[in-house]
Amino acid sequence: MGKLRETSLYKAHERHGGKIIDFSGWALPVQYEGIKAEHQTVRNFAGLFDVSHMGEVEVKGNEAFDFVQNLVTNDVSTLKDNQVLYTFMCYPDGGIVDDLLVYKFNRNDFLLVINASNVEKDFKWMMENIGSYDIELANISDVTSQIAIQGPNAQKILQKLTDEKLGEIGFFYCKRNVDISGANCLISRTGYTGEDGFEIYLSHEDAEKVWNDLMEAGKELGLKPAGLGARDTLRFEASLPLYGNEISKDITPLEAGFGFFVKLDKENFIGKEALMKQKREGLKRKLVGFEMIDKGIPRHGYDVMADGKKIGFVTTGYAAPTLNKNIGLAMVDIGYTKIDTPIEIKIRKRILKAKVINKRFYTKNYKK
Repeated sequence: MGKLRETSLYKAHERHGGKIIDFSGWALPVQYEGIKAEHQTVRNFAGLFDVSHMGEVEVKGNEAFDFVQNLVTNDVSTLKDNQVLYTFMCYPDGGIVDDLLVYKFNRNDFLLVINASNVEKDFKWMMENIGSYDIELANISDVTSQIAIQGPNAQKILQKLTDEKLGEIGFFYCKRNVDISGANCLISRTGYTGEDGFEIYLSHEDAEKVWNDLMEAGKELGLKPAGLGARDTLRFEASLPLYGNEISKDITPLEAGFGFFVKLDKENFIGKEALMKQKREGLKRKLVGFEMIDKGIPRHGYDVMADGKKIGFVTTGYAAPTLNKNIGLAMVDIGYTKIDTPIEIKIRKRILKAKVINKRFYTKNYKK
């Protein structure tokens, strides 16, 4: 573990009995009391996540808006100040560099929140595409901690530590300079679990105190720390993608079923031509949900079969804790994407029956 990077909350994870693993070079807890228990805690009460490994890049300058608008697939012109947007960065061939959140503070000031495993690659990509834009990019990942509190009791718990009226912060909005337990924070209300909740961006120096104060404030409201394992099962049930699974350099947003976040009618963005061509010619494969009929748990990378041939691969699979079913997401040939289509999953040497179902496994409980 000596070579792994530690977040500002590493001691807190040790204190709570977190099982530490290597995640993209970071020493992070995969679980504390157990993935299923933590999953249900978030669904029913609230869970506290250390997501300090995520990347943050500031974009500032006279042409910050123009740069970001060209960089991402979604339409940044729809954002009000202090609003947040989910989107993709694509390569010219339509493959995905990363999925990210765009925070707009004003037309000349943005924050891009990117995946931990992609920070260096993403920042290099942004730098390569500055061109003549009058902007400055700053990778502030190394000086920023991030805590996420997620679950139906998240607002009640966080409200104990701030005078800010959290009920006035809408879904996919943010606010800067919020005092939480004496720390100056940026907070947002987005979530990666299917539940309501907040993200708290703050300095490394303040992170452990805020974490401890949140744990104390949430003691009687069921709050517990949650690890990466539950984070993955929660996002999977809510059909939210994970880079390297549902989305990658070899998968386009259209194939992954996220065409809503690709605005082909906006003036231009990197990858637009390739995605327009793909839409015009029609998809050859697509991401689907599936449910196991035979007994077996599908896993990432397993082959999907039909009619005696391989038709795709599993991107994520689990025994879903909330649904109590063995389900998965898979990228399959377009002829096998209709609901109720029979398919098979190759689990080791066994070929097991499954069927295509709606990807909306879990009804999301976000703030409206």
